[in-house]
Amino acid sequence: MSIPAAARLAASPEQIALAIDIGGTTIKGAALTRSGEVCAEFTVPTREQQRGPLDGVRLVVTELQRRLGEHGREAHRVGLASPGLIDTPTGTVGYSANLGWRDLALTDIIAAEFGLPAVLLHDARAGAVAERSALAAAGESDASLAFVPIGTGIAAALVDGGRFVAGGAGGAGEFGHIVVVPGGEACPCGLAGCVEIYASAANIVRRYRERGGVASGADQVAARIPTDPRAAEVWSDAVDALARGLAALTAILDPARIVIGGGLGLAGDTLLIPLRARTRTLLPWRPVPPIGASATGARAGLVGAGVAAWGEEGPDAGFVAAAIRHLEAASRAHGEHDQRAS
Repeated sequence: MSIPAAARLAASPEQIALAIDIGGTTIKGAALTRSGEVCAEFTVPTREQQRGPLDGVRLVVTELQRRLGEHGREAHRVGLASPGLIDTPTGTVGYSANLGWRDLALTDIIAAEFGLPAVLLHDARAGAVAERSALAAAGESDASLAFVPIGTGIAAALVDGGRFVAGGAGGAGEFGHIVVVPGGEACPCGLAGCVEIYASAANIVRRYRERGGVASGADQVAARIPTDPRAAEVWSDAVDALARGLAALTAILDPARIVIGGGLGLAGDTLLIPLRARTRTLLPWRPVPPIGASATGARAGLVGAGVAAWGEEGPDAGFVAAAIRHLEAASRAHGEHDQRAS
């Protein structure tokens, strides 16, 4: 699996890497061994009262280090996944609308404050790193792929000939900011009618609430489609915006497969069946590539950040599968604990 040259850090089996997935809603963190064992994990809201995203990243790193220290262990490296225009060689976030960052030298900040070497990937590319590993483990080709994670925002990681397409300025894959509804709703990027403003999980919830619905997550909107016309309308708008974006992406790049990841990817057939059908109507002159759900789920970016932290010489072959398994087990345990406490 190809990791950018700047991300190649020497690895040793006893070391631990911190993986940080910076999203518009939450910042997820985990401490991972080369084999994929999860030694600690911690998640915080991206913004909380007076604390912004950068302080959230600091808090996650600090808390993971503290939890490791309780067991006599320590972190040796950090892998970061962030949305926006990412310059991996310099570790800089050039611009991120969802985080409010511009020209932020993130890896330099982490190295200076925590004394840890750090690497930075675009969050969609980090997710695709994990997804490609899962495909390879299943004996499937990962040479041509569009990975589209959908959460608070939307992006895409593009793979052609087994290599990531970075673009001239490292900004390839800003799929969420393709304009699909001319003169449509205003997007924080400064445009109007972008895919993201209709189809991200956060905006699906926002648009449903604006119509008088009550929901805290896109999964709740999806569950109400059969009985609530407002939910059906908002979902249909999201599917249409996504399909228009995917049709443009397919016409230009011709990926062999499209994988939908992130939290909205968990909607399964509720999303995929109408999305496939609508995309086909927009591309009547050619076959549409298979559109499926991610094998790595909403944790793809976090695990991909861990892969990047270990660099070209690691992690172990089963790292992605083991990390996903351990994170899912921890999530189930937390859920059971919450139910007992309620």
